[in-house]
Amino acid sequence: MSKKMQQVAVPLISVVLGILLGAIVMWIFGYDAIWGYEELFKTAFGSLRSVGEIFRAMGPLILIALGFAVASRAGFFNVGLPGQALAGWLLAGWFALSFPDIPRVIMIPLTVLLAAVAGGLVGALPGFLRAYLGTSEVIVTIMMNYIVLYVGNAFIHSFPKKVMQSIDSSIRVGANASYQTDWLRALTSNSRMNIGIFFAFIAVACIWFLLKKTTLGFEIRSVGLNPNASEYAGMSAKRTIILSMIISGALAGIGGVVEGLGTFQNVYVQGSSLAVGFNGMAVSLLASNSPIGILFAAFLFAVLQVGAPGMNAATIPAELVNIVTASIIFFVSVHYLIERFVKVKKQAKEGK
Repeated sequence: MSKKMQQVAVPLISVVLGILLGAIVMWIFGYDAIWGYEELFKTAFGSLRSVGEIFRAMGPLILIALGFAVASRAGFFNVGLPGQALAGWLLAGWFALSFPDIPRVIMIPLTVLLAAVAGGLVGALPGFLRAYLGTSEVIVTIMMNYIVLYVGNAFIHSFPKKVMQSIDSSIRVGANASYQTDWLRALTSNSRMNIGIFFAFIAVACIWFLLKKTTLGFEIRSVGLNPNASEYAGMSAKRTIILSMIISGALAGIGGVVEGLGTFQNVYVQGSSLAVGFNGMAVSLLASNSPIGILFAAFLFAVLQVGAPGMNAATIPAELVNIVTASIIFFVSVHYLIERFVKVKKQAKEGK
């Protein structure tokens, strides 16, 4: 089996094994797994509104997953995506609430730009510390999640009372800043599908081009493989490290504003780090950090997310979908076992 075929086969096998393991867990606890999965997919694809919700969920997942992929290609495990996404959401949301009269054609690009700047700055700090001090980006990004979370909550509490509907939640942003549109609502039976999905598609094309066709993309991949050899070849590993983390954070920040102004259309106090940030990491892992693969992985995760409530019809707790998701990521993380199995099977066939 070729390397490209293996890259496709391993995630597919991981998905199948994850679904099977989820079914086994359901059966162990006395639930009908076949009925549960049937209701899950029926709910996910049973109406135009549900299909719209799938695309709504895909937008931030794709953008955040792309951010994780860029950092991973540079050799870094960016665990700070939830904080970077939240920073983008908060800054763009504050701007939209503070200047509600800016025309939509200007407001939307400005909120995207501000979200990218906020996420990029939060991502730049761990990159700088790793490049010049050799600190662990995992520890620093985890801590940054908490810093952004609690500073962000204090920031929300400092908003003027006129833009707050309660002590912990703002009013909705104006129509000029909302990522939802009338034509998408009409097209999908009043779902929350928004223009964020188009930002995500554009980002996939841009990141694919960046990684495959540009000098910077080559440097990112080279530094990820061997920073010392890259330095010897004349590349600046420190510069590449920082740039990759800025790009990673910027993409996460845009994913955060798509989630915030696209799904919720306001800002509010968070009890914990954004789940969509961690889910975006899982999407990228399932796709083996491939921009094109991220599209399909995000679709799967969105289907599981939207279809989960349907499992209640089969008397199965919707939380069991999380077991399926976790199982898929587990099998992705032990991909070397699957790869070895595929390789052994190939050798056995050749030996016949």
